[in-house]
Amino acid sequence: MRKKGIFMLVMLMAGMLSGCGKEPEAEAGEVRIVENNAANEQKTDDTDDGIAEAPDSVVETDAGENLQSDQWKEQFGENCISEQTFEVELSEYSGKVCFVPYAPSVDGQEFHMQIIQDGEVLADLPGYVPEAVAGEPFQSLDAVSFFDVNYDGGTDIVLIETYGDKSFAAVCYGYADDAAEYDRFFWFQEALSENITRQAETLTIPGIRELLASGKKNGEFSGYQEAYDAVSRLKNLELEEDRTYSMTYDLLYVDEDEIPELAAGVDGYYVSLYTYHDGKVFTLMDQWPYGAMGNVGYEYAPRKNNLRNYNSDYAGAIMYTTYMSINDQHALEITTEIKTVNFDDVNENGIPDEDEMGSFGRYGINYIDGRTVSNEECASYDAGDYEMICGSMSLEELKDALH
Repeated sequence: MRKKGIFMLVMLMAGMLSGCGKEPEAEAGEVRIVENNAANEQKTDDTDDGIAEAPDSVVETDAGENLQSDQWKEQFGENCISEQTFEVELSEYSGKVCFVPYAPSVDGQEFHMQIIQDGEVLADLPGYVPEAVAGEPFQSLDAVSFFDVNYDGGTDIVLIETYGDKSFAAVCYGYADDAAEYDRFFWFQEALSENITRQAETLTIPGIRELLASGKKNGEFSGYQEAYDAVSRLKNLELEEDRTYSMTYDLLYVDEDEIPELAAGVDGYYVSLYTYHDGKVFTLMDQWPYGAMGNVGYEYAPRKNNLRNYNSDYAGAIMYTTYMSINDQHALEITTEIKTVNFDDVNENGIPDEDEMGSFGRYGINYIDGRTVSNEECASYDAGDYEMICGSMSLEELKDALH
């Protein structure tokens, strides 16, 4: 299926939708006030599927004792926040990179972060500042962690920052298009960050992990029930608090095994699909949009590992029928894409020109990988009865079904 630009399409469609969770000690929109006890916590190292993770706290040391701090500042400048600078491996890039945060400078540069490799700035990330602390002075970057928050296989960035006397979480999802080296970027998740700030029992990296998945890392789940409970918890945390829509869920038997897949989405707008294997969640669809621009949605043939999508261009003059399946790497792969041209493309430019639309509806030819195929061959890829991949349960109903 044509996935190019799918993330930006999701962003556009998100504007068509109008968080969730309630913390007794915090009002809506409030940023939790947290004492910065970093000096009393121990510095720890962790890994998540081979991804280096930064410490979840800061240990204060005398500047003269911190040789590494001096080296970072010598390399990246005095505004480098050396105690939160790390050399890490991020899935978005090949090889080790340096994550370098910078404190505000006298020349007006705000708090920001850079990802640097061999002296080249690969990404320059502005700081995320919630509306509730706008205008407050930057005080500290208290914690940084790198792990796959949203189960898509990519490395995300989790920060804890303090502005004025208020501390808050900031989650930044990482995205990478394997087919395009240049298409790698990070996107702050405002609703998720605000909901974590309100609901985390302790605003530390372990506290955030506890809220997200009861402290479990992906790969440590005891079964699909525990895994899907964590995924659904995240999906609800991603929702804006003043939304006018609801997230729905369902358990679907897409392939032949006895472990269901989890569907989660907003009906008529987008859907995500997850599968589980050996303690780990895998993302099959990540907010795939439908209901606009010719995409009618995604279907599956129960227990046959056959998924289908209809999409169209030029008001149906060109139709795409895409079949997919879950492969051995627990990812969706396209098995067949049929392109049906419903007009006589006289000049063979691939688009319906005005003088060609007179043949619309009286002409149809199918292509697979550029070769002409019959209607009978097209029908052979169909698995029979299909059902829509969408939600039918509320979060509470899903939890009951999982337990």
